[in-house]
Amino acid sequence: MPIDPECPQASTPLLDALQIAARTQNVPFYAPGHKRGQGIPDRLRDFLGSQLFQADLPELPELDNLFAPEGAIQQAQELAAEAFGADRTWFLVNGSTSGVIAAIVATCAPGDKIVMPRNVHQSAISGLILSGAVPVFLKPECDRALDIAHSITPTAVAEALTQHPDAKAVFLVYPTYYGVCGDLESIAAIVHQHTIPLLVDEAHGPHFAFHLDLPMPALAAGADLSVQSTHKVLSAMTQAAMLHTRGSLVDADLLSKALSLVQSTSPSYLLLAALDAARYQMATQGRELMQQTIRRADWARSQIAQIPGLSTLDPEQAGSPGFFSLDRTRLTVTVSNLGIDGFTADAILHQEFGVTCELPSLQHLTFIVSLGNTNGDIERLIQALRTLAERQRTRGGRGDAISNQEPGVRRQASDSIQNSKFKIQNSPSLPTPHSPLPTPHSPRDAFFSPTTSLPVAETVNRISAELVCPYPPGIPVVMPGEVITLEALTYLQQVLAIGGTISGCADPTLKTLKVVQN
Repeated sequence: MPIDPECPQASTPLLDALQIAARTQNVPFYAPGHKRGQGIPDRLRDFLGSQLFQADLPELPELDNLFAPEGAIQQAQELAAEAFGADRTWFLVNGSTSGVIAAIVATCAPGDKIVMPRNVHQSAISGLILSGAVPVFLKPECDRALDIAHSITPTAVAEALTQHPDAKAVFLVYPTYYGVCGDLESIAAIVHQHTIPLLVDEAHGPHFAFHLDLPMPALAAGADLSVQSTHKVLSAMTQAAMLHTRGSLVDADLLSKALSLVQSTSPSYLLLAALDAARYQMATQGRELMQQTIRRADWARSQIAQIPGLSTLDPEQAGSPGFFSLDRTRLTVTVSNLGIDGFTADAILHQEFGVTCELPSLQHLTFIVSLGNTNGDIERLIQALRTLAERQRTRGGRGDAISNQEPGVRRQASDSIQNSKFKIQNSPSLPTPHSPLPTPHSPRDAFFSPTTSLPVAETVNRISAELVCPYPPGIPVVMPGEVITLEALTYLQQVLAIGGTISGCADPTLKTLKVVQN
C-alpha cells in the first residue's frame, strides 16, 4: 500500500535531524573524542566505514535533549506513542533494563510492597534493590512436563492483593521468554479495583500492536505502563527500547526523574534515531511485515512438528489462566526426547549448521522469528533440526553428538555429559499455587548487608546476598534475600555441567556463594 506522505507517521523527525547534523560541516570541539570519525582506529574504519561515526553525535542544539525534549526527540516520542497506543512514550538507550528499573523506582518507595511473579527478569530485582521495595512473589503457572513457567494467574493476583492491601503496584511479565501470555485483561481489572498501577515487562512484545493474530498489546489490555525492547523483535539497534504509559496512575514527572537516574547522560543518537526509524517502519508497514513473519513461523512450527523426536509449544496449548495465548512468532522446540539437552543441541546447530537459537535450556531451544528472517532462514532451521534428529536416532539417542570441537565454541557440553544418557532434572519447584513466596530479607537489605563467601555446599539454608541466574533468559534461580535451597543449587550445577552460563554472582563457577552474615 502506498504511504501517504502527508501522514505524520510517514515522517522521521529525529532521523532527519541526525542526517542533517551529520552532513553539516563544523569544527568539533565537543565529545565524542573521535571527532565525527576523524580519530577512529583504522581497523574500526575498515570494518564499519566512516559514515556511521559522522552520525555519532552528542546533544547538539538541533538534536534536542533526551531528558528535557522540546524538538526532534519530543516529536519522535509523540509519534511512537500514537503508533504503539500510548498516552506518552519515552525512548530508552539503556535497554528495557533501564525502563523496568525506573518503573519500580517511580511507583515504589523504600518499604513499599510490589506484587510480582517469581520468574521476573533480573532487571526487576535490580529495581527492587535500588528502590527498596519489598516483593510479594507469586508462583507462576507451570507446565511441569515441559519444565516451563508461564504467567501468574488472576486468582493469584486477587489473593495476593487481599492479603497485602497496602501493595503499591503489580508487576507482570507479558509475554514470557517462550512467548506465553497470561490473562492480562482480567489481571488489570483486578489491579485497578485497588487503584494501583499495573506495570508490564513487555520486552518481547513490541510487535503485538501491529497484527490482530498476535496477543493483545499490554496497554490495550489495561496495563498502565509497558516496557518494550524495540531491538529484540523489531528493527532498532541493540539496546534501543521504549517505555509507554496510559492513564494517570503512574506519575509521569516521577518516572522521568527515575529514568534520569538509570540512563546515560550521553545518550547515543544512533540508538535514538533507530527507534524513530523502527516506529516509522511499523506504523507504515507493520501489518504486512507481521503477516509475513507469522506465516514463516507457522510454517516452521508445522514442519518441525513432523520431525520424529521433536515437538513445539503450540498456540493450541493455550487455554489456562497462566497460558492464555501464545506469540506465534516465538518457536520453542523440545529436544530432550532426542536424548540430548538444549545446550548440546544449541552447540551442534551453531557450530555445524550455522543456525543459532535465542535461548537454550535443559529441554528446549527457543527461536525468535522476526521481520528480519527470510524463507531461506526457515528452510535452513528446519533442515538443521531434521539432520540433528536423524543423527540422534542413528546413534540411539545418546548425548554424544558433539565431537572434535574447535576451541572457543559458543557453548561446550561437558565431557561427563557427552558420553552418558542425558537425564533431565526440572528447575526448582516452588510452593503451592497462589501462595506468596517468602523472602526473609528484602533484596535491598540483603544486597547491602555484611556478607561472607562460603563453599557452595555450606550455603544451603543461608540467606543469599547474590543474584544467581542462568543467562539467557536472566531469570534468577537464587536472589538476594532468599533462602538458598539444595534443589536450586543442584539445578544450577546441572546447568553448568551441560554447558550453560551462570551470571550475577561473584563466582560464576558456583564453587562459592556470598551469603548474609549471621
